[in-house]
Order: sequence, then C-alpha cells, then structure tokens
Amino acid sequence: MSKQSRPYSRYTMDAAVLLGQLIHKARTEKRIAAEEFATRAGLSRSLLRRIENGDLGCAIGAVFEAAAVAGVRLFDFDQKGLTSAISSNNEVIALMPKAIHNPKPKAKDDF
Repeated sequence: MSKQSRPYSRYTMDAAVLLGQLIHKARTEKRIAAEEFATRAGLSRSLLRRIENGDLGCAIGAVFEAAAVAGVRLFDFDQKGLTSAISSNNEVIALMPKAIHNPKPKAKDDF
C-alpha cells in the first residue's frame, strides 16, 4: 500500500522551512559540522538534513531537540518562563470542560 501524504497549509509548510533554516543557520554560525551536530542532538545525519530542509514528516521532538541544541528559541520565554506558562495553562485547562459536545438540534414539534 502506498502512504498518502497529509495536506498541510501554506503557513505550516513555510513555518517548517523557516525553522529548518534557522537551525541550519545557527549550526553553521557556530561552525558545527552536520555529523557532530546530529550526534549532539541524538539524531541521524539524514534526519538532521530533513529537519533543515523543512520536512514536515519529522518527529516534533526531534525538531525541538535540534532547535534547542542549535540555540534557536521556539517561544519568547526562557526556561523559567516556559515552566511558568505551562503551570498557568494547566490551571486554566483544569477549569475547562473535559469534552466539548455539539448541542443536539431541537426537535420541531410544532405540528
């Protein structure tokens, strides 16, 4: 069976390409060879190449780890800010409903 590719929005594709470019640029500016960088990030050389090319089929954890090793910030937070934002969001999410259900249409009973 052939694997069908998932359709992505232009925004998503552009964001993946930009993140890959930022990782590649940071790695190059730090003068780290691709093989050495891949080893530091716990990735294969081919996976690093795919990440730097903006391949959307890469595992998000691998992409985030490559960004972290390269020093590319994904959010406008430092580690303490990320932890605080996660905690704050957990508090809000705890107050939200566990599931969202669409309301059932009212029956037309006016004969």
